[in-house]
Amino acid sequence: MTPFVLQTIAALVPQGSRVLDLGCGDGELLAHLKSAKACTGYGIEIDDKAVHACVRRGVDVIQLNLDEGLKLFDDNSFDVVLQIDTLQHLRNAEVMLRETVRVGKMGIVAFPNFAHWPNRLSVLFGRMPVTKRLPHQWYDTPNIRVGTFEDFAVLAAQNNLKIEDSFGIQDDAVIRWQPNLRAGTAVFKLTN
Repeated sequence: MTPFVLQTIAALVPQGSRVLDLGCGDGELLAHLKSAKACTGYGIEIDDKAVHACVRRGVDVIQLNLDEGLKLFDDNSFDVVLQIDTLQHLRNAEVMLRETVRVGKMGIVAFPNFAHWPNRLSVLFGRMPVTKRLPHQWYDTPNIRVGTFEDFAVLAAQNNLKIEDSFGIQDDAVIRWQPNLRAGTAVFKLTN
């Protein structure tokens, strides 16, 4: 995660929040929220190496397969639930989206926006995109699905989720005008 993305996502999280970070990776974001914004909470991660990295950072982490759901957490257990670059890896993305706003008063979701113009251009020329944001070839990508800014807005509406804020990120800029076309990353702040 670039420093700009980290700061942009962190700015959406209120000071002192209780946070659950789904697919937290090495715990970088949660460690930052803990030190810069006095947040508490847990990361959820399945990868052994990432879990060890979280522990080394001092991040409380639970090793859990998100495809099994969040049944161990009660409704509104957290102020904020983060899904940063997680949604595209999940088999049960729609269920996890609903779970995000069930266990958290607010959800923040970010994912690669497949409708970003360089991706469209690659597909137009007959190739799957390989970009800084989507760095893998089609045959070795960890993503099991691709989505767009606009697709996510429709999915949120279908699940009766309120979009409190949405924007794109491209390089070191927040994109609010035509983010579906102009941004490599889609960001949504949601409530139930």
